[in-house]
Amino acid sequence: MQATWFTNLYLFFRCTVIACAFGVSLIPALSQAQGGTLDPEVIAFIEQFSAEHKFDRRQMQAWFAQARVQPGILKAMASPSTALPWHVFRTSHVSPARINGGIAYWRRYAALLAQASADTGVPEELLVATVGIESFYGRLVGKVNVFNALYTLAFNYPPRAERFRSELGEFLLLARELNTDPLQIKGSYAGALGVSQFLPSSYRRYAVDLDGDGKRDLWSHGDAIGSIANYYKSHGWLAGEPVLAAIEQSAEPVSDEFKALIERGILPQTTVGAIKRTGASPSYLVADDMKAAVFSAETDAGTRYWMGFNNFYVITRYNRSVNYALAVYELAQALRGLRAAERY
Repeated sequence: MQATWFTNLYLFFRCTVIACAFGVSLIPALSQAQGGTLDPEVIAFIEQFSAEHKFDRRQMQAWFAQARVQPGILKAMASPSTALPWHVFRTSHVSPARINGGIAYWRRYAALLAQASADTGVPEELLVATVGIESFYGRLVGKVNVFNALYTLAFNYPPRAERFRSELGEFLLLARELNTDPLQIKGSYAGALGVSQFLPSSYRRYAVDLDGDGKRDLWSHGDAIGSIANYYKSHGWLAGEPVLAAIEQSAEPVSDEFKALIERGILPQTTVGAIKRTGASPSYLVADDMKAAVFSAETDAGTRYWMGFNNFYVITRYNRSVNYALAVYELAQALRGLRAAERY
């Protein structure tokens, strides 16, 4: 028995030496064996993705063998902060700390903000506010293992599994482009990355190298600022156009026609003139033929209504929440006023 044991040990080491000599790793073979215990949906994803994008199937099996479902992420997805009443969400997002932090951020990155704004027509205050809401000016870029996060959502969150499987694929492609181990990248619980908190698909599609160092690095403030500006421009930002207007008057009780406009969503599909005919008036003069939508949010004083124009809709392309877009807009307005006061 001892001879057999010694012989097996000798053969193992001999094979190992030979494998190393020819540049062959034994780890993928082990991972491939482990891959047999993976969920069938995961195996199907690996097979299709590796074939389409020329990834090493055994390497992918090794990665997925290490993936772990994160119950906390599923819990967070079920109760996002953007679902809170507007006045509650506003308190934590349009806060003195974010306003003061935004002014300091604007001073520090004034040249990059001016450059990005000049290139795209997106106002500097909107860029600062977006960084403020997304990552508190780069302080909160996320500490979650992004591979685990996207794995969890892609295969264990049925409401949006298809979307997150796509993002998981984009993430693997991005990691290859960045020449980075996908198991080492950190971000948000939803897989968002960097100062701008872009999902992997947005990173690959809209990130730019504003600081000119030859890399599109969203953990760099210059590239993050430029990429946010590029994102808004690519989604149809109209320079110099309004974002929204509070509705000062509406019929009481709210008419069926007005309710119908709200139910149409935030894509501007009607005109200011048509909205006014329901008994609603904007808080400032707006051309009757301007495209607009009607939306509402809960304030301390009850339901409040707004007209949202094209640029408000563009902000919601960054995050589909009305609360999010309102917070970005209000923070931007506060920053703009303070920054203007500083300059004069």
